[in-house]
Amino acid sequence: MNRYPLWKYILIAVILIVAAVYTLPNFYGESPAVQVSPGKATVKVTEQTLKAVEDALAAAQIKPNGVFFEQGAQQNSVRVRFAPTDGELQLRSRDVLEKALNPDPADPSYIVALNLVPNTPTWLLKINALPMYLGLDLRGGVHFLLAVDMKAAVTKRIEAATGEVRTLLRDHKIRHAGIVRVGDTLEISFRNEQDLEAAMDVLRNRQTDLTFAKEDQNGKFMIRATMSQKAMSDVQSYALKQNVATLHNRINELGVAEPVIAQQGADRIVVQLPGVQDTAKAKDILGRTATLEVRMVDDSPEALAQLSQGTVPFGTERFKDREGRDILVKRQVVLTGDNLNDAQPGFDNQTHEPTVNLTLDAKGARIFKDVTRENVGKRMAIILFEKGKGEVVTAPVIRQEIGGGRVQISGRMTTVEATDTALLLRAGSLAAPMEIIEERLVGPSLGAANIKAGFESTLWGFIAVSVFMVIYYHLFGVFSAIALTCNLFLLVAILSMLQATLTLPGIAAMALTLGMAVDANVLINERIREELRENRTPQQAIKEGYDMAFNTILDSNITSLIAGIALLIFGSGPVRGFAVVHCLGILTSIFTSVMVSRALVNLWYGRRKKLTSLSIGQIWRPDADKSTAKGA
Repeated sequence: MNRYPLWKYILIAVILIVAAVYTLPNFYGESPAVQVSPGKATVKVTEQTLKAVEDALAAAQIKPNGVFFEQGAQQNSVRVRFAPTDGELQLRSRDVLEKALNPDPADPSYIVALNLVPNTPTWLLKINALPMYLGLDLRGGVHFLLAVDMKAAVTKRIEAATGEVRTLLRDHKIRHAGIVRVGDTLEISFRNEQDLEAAMDVLRNRQTDLTFAKEDQNGKFMIRATMSQKAMSDVQSYALKQNVATLHNRINELGVAEPVIAQQGADRIVVQLPGVQDTAKAKDILGRTATLEVRMVDDSPEALAQLSQGTVPFGTERFKDREGRDILVKRQVVLTGDNLNDAQPGFDNQTHEPTVNLTLDAKGARIFKDVTRENVGKRMAIILFEKGKGEVVTAPVIRQEIGGGRVQISGRMTTVEATDTALLLRAGSLAAPMEIIEERLVGPSLGAANIKAGFESTLWGFIAVSVFMVIYYHLFGVFSAIALTCNLFLLVAILSMLQATLTLPGIAAMALTLGMAVDANVLINERIREELRENRTPQQAIKEGYDMAFNTILDSNITSLIAGIALLIFGSGPVRGFAVVHCLGILTSIFTSVMVSRALVNLWYGRRKKLTSLSIGQIWRPDADKSTAKGA
């Protein structure tokens, strides 16, 4: 009657063993480390960088716990790990590596930042068993609030619209007497009404972001163009999204495991970097500016001859490409990153080689078409500037005239290089300037205190509940306590598998999950008691108790789950962190309260055919006198 089939016991055992294994990494703690990451978008960390780090530490007689070359989806980095008590050695190593890798402090090639790394054993890492990420309030780190200059974003769009309007009028051979930007409006003058009307027809159809109004001032014909409210809202929304994407790309260089980069309000961005101890480096990354330029390469024999002699011809500049080779480019800028709408990796339809596909705006498309038509067979350099220093990302040969605003860059690139190049071109610069208006540092000691307080509160709550359950429900209380333990392990394991970020609200959600799981066990135990009062046999009472209590448990947990999903959808920040743990905790509590505890009860009582009583505390029958009440 109360027996599970063997496969059910095996399934429950496998789930609990997996949960225990994936919970383990959270008990090993973290160690201080120094991370070496690229300091510029065109610099990569390689095995040679690892060798340089090892040589610098050996020369300084520093013996770390290990030096590791880590390859990630976005960036490679070198991590130097120390023992948990070697904080001073961590600081000394940072200074040594800074001097060794960045001989020119004004133009650093690498970022040498303090960090914390988990002490997870290798055998757990091989099965991808990693600890949960800890939020800023638990791990310590830095918090920034940045204000986006929305006025500058709108101004930038109006400046772009000025060039687009001028191009449209020229392409349609409509004469004008001048285009002047006055604040956030454009004033387009004409010599006669016929040109004005023709311009109105063209601009209204092609420039949907602008609203146009005709004006006649002292015999002068003029069109006043202003951005529509929808267009201004779109520009501001795009600026926020683009800046958030760019910040994500930049912060990847710091190696932050789970950064929080989110919009706050209409013009604010919150950046939280858990585990980052080096505030100066974090601010340096956030404040970096990158601009893109397209110029023609000067490969003439005369120029190359002068370059071989160590001189740079007049009208050109010397840059280095990604392989360190010198390239002469002309000073005249063909295009800038402002003319680039998008950049995505792809493949050539004919050769199937990896490519980078660029999408230009209207002005950029016209310029690019003219330049490529006039320079077939010559090379064009794409240069990325950071902190005043420029490096050539790629310098392809122009095979034919390229129109339509779509450009394909190819030439001996791997898929990874094409993806990296597209990323650099797409997110090389911010859509609008930003300013740090709030900065807050959470020390590791405070984070450790929060972890200790949260852990102790959950532990003591668990112990108190378990003791009460054992006293009140006897052996069934022991089963409930074991189920609660499994519930916590299962919840932590799922959060670790999902690589979720645990914060103080998440710990609060764990405590709430504990209470809900206890409530489910109380419902089951009391229902079994009720069946015993109705003179059911012990085996019938167990079966009916679990079956009847399940519907009540399911109803109550579904209503709580709906509330948690609402918090997850409409909440933000700490509220969403609470909601994630809350929703997962509901699912694990249903499994452990019903399946795990039932399995324990079935193992203990299921094979007893002549079962006369249950160890579930005192059973009080309403029709019995107190003196004759008996325990079961």
